[in-house]
Amino acid sequence: MKFLWITLTILLVNLSCGHSDLGQEGSLPPNHQVFDAFLKKFVSDEGIVNYKGMVQQRADLEIYLNALSQNPPDRKTWSKAEQLAYWINAYNAFTLKLILDHYPIKSIQDIKPKYPIPLVNTVWHMEFFKIGGKPASLDEIEHKILRKEFEEPRIHFAINCASFSCPILSKDAYFPEKLEEQLDKAARRFINDSKRNKISADKVNISKIFSWFGEDFTRKGNLIEYLNRYSTVRISPKAKINYLDYDWSLNE
Repeated sequence: MKFLWITLTILLVNLSCGHSDLGQEGSLPPNHQVFDAFLKKFVSDEGIVNYKGMVQQRADLEIYLNALSQNPPDRKTWSKAEQLAYWINAYNAFTLKLILDHYPIKSIQDIKPKYPIPLVNTVWHMEFFKIGGKPASLDEIEHKILRKEFEEPRIHFAINCASFSCPILSKDAYFPEKLEEQLDKAARRFINDSKRNKISADKVNISKIFSWFGEDFTRKGNLIEYLNRYSTVRISPKAKINYLDYDWSLNE
């Protein structure tokens, strides 16, 4: 058993190391307005997704997905904002595709790879789409690109895993020219969302996202300091922190 855990730990470290090679020289940023219009049709202000409606008009989504696949960022010529907006939208759009490919389901976790292995080969590791002709996964976008290349903790409030406890799927696509404003809005919305975080001055019961990705939120201070940047309730530095159970049911 000890050998098994050591082997698993080494494997997980190897999987998380290194940067993604997804990219393409000479590419141009796609038109995110297509995705924006699609989201506005099927996503409510509260982030509830009408997957049944999406199934009927998924051709509109496929047009956008094809544009993403054929135009991965050129790291030399695209601005950081253009790259970041691309990858956030790509994560959300391909997550929608994943759900629609298997709909109806009760949870994204009901989708299994052919040979599932907890933490190592899950739904998020499935290479069900291509970027620039290369097989890609949601895990690669999140961990090897968004987290490693940008070191922007607010991405955790912008990407959506199609589950109730996730930060809600915005009905707006992300655009480079207003990305900073959109990320701040996403952070304030999630941290002050009483369905997903329960915050008082002396006690915080918060999403496990803050535990799973704790290092992302504490690079420049502790977790309470980070929460206080966006919380409408001023949290005491001595407040007790607890983490809520995660609800993986589909966000519909």
